[in-house]
Amino acid sequence: MTKPPVDAPNFRQLLGRFATGVAVLTTRGVDGEPTGTTVNTLTSVSLSPPLVLICLDRQHDSHAALSGAECFALNILANDQEELSRRFAAEDRHFQGVGYRLSDSGVPLLDGALAYIECELEKQVEAGDHTVFFGRVVGGEVAERRPLLYYRGGYAALAG
Repeated sequence: MTKPPVDAPNFRQLLGRFATGVAVLTTRGVDGEPTGTTVNTLTSVSLSPPLVLICLDRQHDSHAALSGAECFALNILANDQEELSRRFAAEDRHFQGVGYRLSDSGVPLLDGALAYIECELEKQVEAGDHTVFFGRVVGGEVAERRPLLYYRGGYAALAG
């Protein structure tokens, strides 16, 4: 017997109890300009080769840019970067006034991030209304700061 799936509000409530880190995915758009979006569906997939995955709604305006990209970066945000997360989560994700540098492969890396993970796009798989993007990790950097977290529909921080 196959049970029917839970409805969308219940699904959101259930997964809202899973605290996640917050990252901004950055790449180059089809016009060559920097583009990005806030994500929290970042998951380690494999150590050998080093793979991560992220999921994007196929209707999202960053979907086309990532689908056509050769590489992208995941900028893991620090606890003082909530405003940056909100900026890139909004429909209007301009880089104007945002500090960043370009990696050797031309991918924007945000200033002050807790870490960045640079990836080459390995594979794309459609799943429901999203696409799962697999990235082969080819570089990165870390800093010693506290992470920005997302929990129950809002931002949170580690105590202590």
